Formats: sequence, C-alpha cells, structure tokens
Amino acid sequence: MAGRIPPEFIDNLLARTDIVDLIGSRIQLRKAGKDYQALCPFHDEKTPSFTVSPSKQFYHCFGCGAHGTAIGFLMDHDHLPFREAVEELAQRAGLEVPTDGEVVQAGPDYAPLYQLLEQAAALYRQQWREHPQAARAVEYLKTRGLTGEIAARYELGFAPPGYDFLLSRLGRSATERERLMTCGLLAEQDGRHYDRFRERIIFPIRDRRGRVIGFGGRLIGEGKPKYLNSPETPVFHKGRELYGLFEARQANRRLTSLLVVEGYLDVIALAQFGVTNAVATLGTATTADHLQQLLRTAPEIIFCFDGDRAGREAAWKALETALPLATGHQSIHFLFLPDGEDPDTLVRGEGAEGFTARVQTARPLSEFLFGHLSEQLDMTAPEGRARLASLARPLIERMPVGLYRELLFKRLAELAGLPAQPPAPPVHARRRVGRPGQPQRLSLIAQAIALLLDHPELAAQAAQAPDDWRRSTTPGIEVLAQLLDTLAAHPAMSTAALLERWREHPHFAYLQRLSVASFLQDIAAEDVAADFTGALARLSEQVRKAERNRSFNQRSTADWSAEVRAEMEREAEAARVRRDERH
Repeated sequence: MAGRIPPEFIDNLLARTDIVDLIGSRIQLRKAGKDYQALCPFHDEKTPSFTVSPSKQFYHCFGCGAHGTAIGFLMDHDHLPFREAVEELAQRAGLEVPTDGEVVQAGPDYAPLYQLLEQAAALYRQQWREHPQAARAVEYLKTRGLTGEIAARYELGFAPPGYDFLLSRLGRSATERERLMTCGLLAEQDGRHYDRFRERIIFPIRDRRGRVIGFGGRLIGEGKPKYLNSPETPVFHKGRELYGLFEARQANRRLTSLLVVEGYLDVIALAQFGVTNAVATLGTATTADHLQQLLRTAPEIIFCFDGDRAGREAAWKALETALPLATGHQSIHFLFLPDGEDPDTLVRGEGAEGFTARVQTARPLSEFLFGHLSEQLDMTAPEGRARLASLARPLIERMPVGLYRELLFKRLAELAGLPAQPPAPPVHARRRVGRPGQPQRLSLIAQAIALLLDHPELAAQAAQAPDDWRRSTTPGIEVLAQLLDTLAAHPAMSTAALLERWREHPHFAYLQRLSVASFLQDIAAEDVAADFTGALARLSEQVRKAERNRSFNQRSTADWSAEVRAEMEREAEAARVRRDERH
C-alpha cells in the first residue's frame, strides 16, 4: 500500500516547479504583461484566452473555465491520476516522493505486471532478428506497404509458432506463470499452460504514460481469429483504451483533432504517411469511456467508418454513445469511406494530402443524426416529418442541457415544420439564476475566500479586522478560518499550494472557481486589502447582531434597558428608510 503524500512535500514541490516552464513544454506561450497567454489546450479557440500566472503558479482559461495548479494541469492535459502527476513533477524537480506512513486505498501494486509486459514486448521485438519464420511476417508487412521504420516506431513484434515461447523464458516458476496468466500472456486448458499469442504480428498497446498494458496480434497464415487481443486484466480494459493514443500525443505537441479508425494497421499506415493523429478502438464498439478520453484530449473527434451497412451501424452506435457528452464545445464528425476501402488503402492510393482533404468532408454530428433518420422517410409528407420528430426528439433529449441542444431542437423544428420551442429542461436540471447577463452575486463569506485565494498575502491583514466572525456557524466560515490558519503557519504559500491543500476536500472544485471569480478583475490593486478587511468586519458585525438578537429574544421586552430600546428603535428606523427607498 502506498502512503499518503505529506502536504508539506506538495508545498515544496509546487514551490520548486515553474508552471510556465511546465505548460510551455506542452503548448506555445507568449508573454502578456506579468502573465503568459496561449490558445487553450482544453477547447478550440482562435483568440488566446488561456492565462498562466507565474506569481500564483496557476493557470486559468477565460473561455472554457479550465483552471488549476501544475499538478492539476498534468492531471487534465496529460490525463494522469493525482499520484502520477506528483511523481512526474517530482522527477522533474529531482525529488523523491515520500509518504507519511498513513495508509491510503491505493490498490495492489501492479509494477511487476507492467515490468513483465515490457519484458514480453522486448522478446517479441527480438524475434524479427532471431526467429527464422519472422521473414513471413516481414513479407506480410511489406505487402501492406509498411516500412521497417514505421514498424520500429510502433515497436511491433513477432510471436513465433509453438506453445511455449514466452512460457519457457518468463514462466519458469509457479509465481512467474501466475503473473503471465494475470497479464493475459498465457492461456490454460486442462491444467496445461500455453502461450496465448502464437504465429502473429504483435502490436503493443500502451496507456497514456507509454507503459505496455496489453497486446494485439494479427495471425500470419490461415486460421481464426485473424486478430486477437489481450483479455481483460488488472491493467488492461479494452473498453477504456485506445490504440495509438500515446504515439499520437508523442508525435503532436498539441492535438487539434483525433481520427478514430477501426484497426491497428490503419493507425500505423496513416502515421507512415504523416497522418499522426489516428487512434483505434480495440475490437469493440466506442464506449462512453473512450469518448471521455477522446474529448479530454482533442477539441475535434472524427469517426472514420466503412461506407457499408456494418460501418453505418457502427457509426450510429458511436453517435448514440456520444449524445450524452455532446455539449457543442467540442466538435464530433463522421467520415464514411467508399465501399471496399479503408484508411490503409485510401492513404496509399490518395496520399496524405488526398486523405486529409477527404477528412475535411466529414459530416457533423447533427447532419449525420438527421440524415440517418430521414433517409428512409418521405420528408415531403406530413407523416414522414412527424415520424422524424418522434425519432429525433428522444435522442436530442439525451444531450446535456445547453445551447447546442437547443440548436438541434431548432433544426428539428425546421425539418419537421414544428414550432421552434425546445422542451423545458427537467426540474432537477433547473437552477436559480439572476437577471440575464448578470452574474450571481457571491455571499460575503465567498467574497472573502475568493480575495484570500487570489491574494494569500492578505492573511496578514486579518489581524487588523475583528474576529467575531469565527463564532459564526454559517457554511463557509470554517473554510475561511482554516485558510487563514494555514497561511498564518505558512505565510509564503502561493495560491497554487494553498489550493492543493484542499484537493481531497469536497469543496475543492468550488474553491478553484472562487480563486478566479469574475468580480476579482474589477477590484483595483490598492483596494484589495480594504475590501478583504471590510468583508471580515461586516461578517463580524453580522455575528454580533445575531448574538444580540438571540439575547433580546431570550428576555422579556420589559427587561430591556433604555440603551437597548434606543438601539432597537434606531434599527427599526433604518429598516423603514430602506423600505421607503426601495419603493
């Protein structure tokens, strides 16, 4: 079990990490005053709205709202879990990640499995030079037009004929055989173990960190199945992984689109011709996990299918999977190839330029949705248009509530001749909002927290304001108090380090949003301290007033002193004046 990473180490790690250098190694930044700007890597845009602050060690996009620390950037951009993001930053900083001994639910240690899979991949690669029958596999790749260079880039291997190639080399002991079984490299029948992959070209499947997690194998010669994948294992889940995604990210500093094709050889052939943004699902239909990973990686997804019936059915399943995730912030397109063609044959026949031009003709999700439903309907007849509405409406209702959903309802209304009024969102999706164009006003506590997160140095000002607010039981007071106490103990802490202290807290996401609240942009630098201490003073006054009211309510009015009566009269007169002013 891994231990919990001490918060002091996270503080030190962030202090030694230059977020500008980190993000600049992945996207192109340019200086803009005291900060840096770039086109946001998390959504498609033409004007830079992505800002990196060296002083706060924090990034924020004013377009899509993405924001966070260096750790958060690696988690969102490189799709790393928290611990792996910390480990990568530690490696850059030359630090070793310690633990404070507290046991966390980190799960089993799969390092031996990853090591074993890497050893297997290396053995398969060696067989190109060592096994006499590898020439058949080489000849097959040549007939597919693939070069030795591209095979080496994707680290293809060869599994020789026979039942004990891996077994005899990596499975000498019972423990080793058990691990080979766990990795899916061995199969078992009647108590006898044997190699799962035999007489096949081997395609290593890598995760987002480049670790081998499984294999695909293409049979050389006659037999079935032609393609064989690793089974589900503790480190390999084919419904989550995409072949070629690691290589695509390695080849492209910033992926503007991802092309989803059907096979390993399609990915590799496209890469050989310079189309390096292709990935493939692993012999399964596109899942929601696939979609989420694709949409986190690139602003545009293009599904590429054969133009036959099977291809269109697969495309429709992908569309149905995509609908609950289709917000319109990222585009989803569908490309159908001529009958009998696949990306491999097309790119060899048309070249990269011709294939790329074909990709530009891909149909948007909305066009495919309405086209697929209406192609078998008589749209000149009322019955056909009514049928289109009855088929399309429940599909569009599965989409997230928002502008894109409304636009598709509007398009449906145009096609079917219906009133352009989308159905009201379900009750649970509604929320109170202010007047159009007016942001919801933050509470006084939220304003104080936002100011403190934006300017941690304000903690020193808290001593100048009354601290009666600490006696409040209002939600948020405890968070404000803990933030101030943390900064009192660590006065030099940055915004990034302060926020990372709250990563495991249920309010972490809300605190991140508060740290970039829009009202902060409207406060002049010379007014920040006064606004913060003023907020604390008003919170304290609210507490004192509530305590006086409770005291008054616990006594008979006959026991009130003259001073108390005078104060109550003043408050009543002030309330009357406020009412008159409103009317």
